[in-house]
Amino acid sequence: MNGDALLKLDHITVAYGAIKALKDISLSVNEGEIVTLIGANGAGKSTTLRTISGLLKPQEGKVYFKGHDISGKKPHVIVQQGISQAPEGRGIFANLSTEDNLEMGAYSRKDKESIQRDKEHVFHIFPILQERRKQEAGTLSGGEQQMLTISRALMARPKLLLLDEPSLGLAPQIIKQIFKVIQEINQQGTTILLVEQNANMALHIAHKAYVLETGKIVLQGKAQDLLNNPDVKKAYLGE
Repeated sequence: MNGDALLKLDHITVAYGAIKALKDISLSVNEGEIVTLIGANGAGKSTTLRTISGLLKPQEGKVYFKGHDISGKKPHVIVQQGISQAPEGRGIFANLSTEDNLEMGAYSRKDKESIQRDKEHVFHIFPILQERRKQEAGTLSGGEQQMLTISRALMARPKLLLLDEPSLGLAPQIIKQIFKVIQEINQQGTTILLVEQNANMALHIAHKAYVLETGKIVLQGKAQDLLNNPDVKKAYLGE
């Protein structure tokens, strides 16, 4: 039933009180892919990620990861199983240093030597974070904070990285840099589920895409095909 998908959402319905935020959605993410969810504000994109990471419980349906049902498991258990999220709005610890924030990302790990190696790897990906490692995270620029958020999620060594609006509020030059790094992280073996309002950028780096409208999946397919789809162009790419 789960096939070979690393992640599978099977007929998921999620409600906030009487309002259904997700209505019977099914999607899959295969190992090694970048899959993107695009849609307008309030379409249910962030709700989907919050359901996968255990912050919300589905009313109906199941979430499978590596073939196991993880629906309704506690968030820290889901992190330990290999899913890590870089949340919208960054959610960094503003009073802690950059380095301490990274350490927080590895809180469930005990392997000190490999934590150190992963930290060095993160500094290699984002050299500016190494320069700022002793600086309070709240004093970093928006772009640097976004880099830190992604890096902190990577410190958990996820099999699946959930990225929620990584381009939000950033300058075009920084967005390009962030998206380039997302591709690099994927090429190094991390599967990525990307929620992004910048549909153009997202579709250019993704393998597969789903379009969400008011809690329903209305389109899905290869990202390249959706880039060329007239409805997508009109609604999301401003063409």
